[in-house]
Amino acid sequence: MHYFVSYFIKICFFIIITNKCIAAEAGMPQLDPKYWASQIFWLIFLFSLLYIIIWKFLLPKITFTIENRKEKIVNDLHQAQKLNEKAKNKLDEYNKMIEDSNTKAKKILSESKQKLDIQLSKKKKELDSDIEKLLKETEEQIIKFKLSAKSSINQISVELAKDLVQQIVKTEVNTSNVSAIVEDVTKRKIEKYL
Repeated sequence: MHYFVSYFIKICFFIIITNKCIAAEAGMPQLDPKYWASQIFWLIFLFSLLYIIIWKFLLPKITFTIENRKEKIVNDLHQAQKLNEKAKNKLDEYNKMIEDSNTKAKKILSESKQKLDIQLSKKKKELDSDIEKLLKETEEQIIKFKLSAKSSINQISVELAKDLVQQIVKTEVNTSNVSAIVEDVTKRKIEKYL
């Protein structure tokens, strides 16, 4: 491809030098070879001036802008990296705080459970001892009641038997005889009912 381009340029240059331009006779001065020197001068002058303007004024501004953007991007990347590291550190701190809080909560819960178990154990012992006292008192009262009931039953039975025998026999009955009989029967039968 390069070969064809260079060959084409050589042919065009040769034609321009050897022949008069076709349009030069018609009055187009840019194609007349006698004006070519001044045209080349102005071409070189204008392109040199344009090159200097671009090189001295536009290119530094563009370079400055590109460098500023590059610096800003680099600074933003560094800042983003620092913020990312800070965020990771904060996340680690947050996770550690949560873990510590969970550990403390478990410890407090365990201690509270132990204290509650101890208190419940003490209360249970107190209640058990209170219940035992009440049971002993109740048993004592029942025994007292049995004894008093036994003597009351004997007295009531003696009086009742005496009254019944008096009504049936219609004579006066000796209280000591009836009392002895009732006590004998009571001794044999009372254990069955009390």
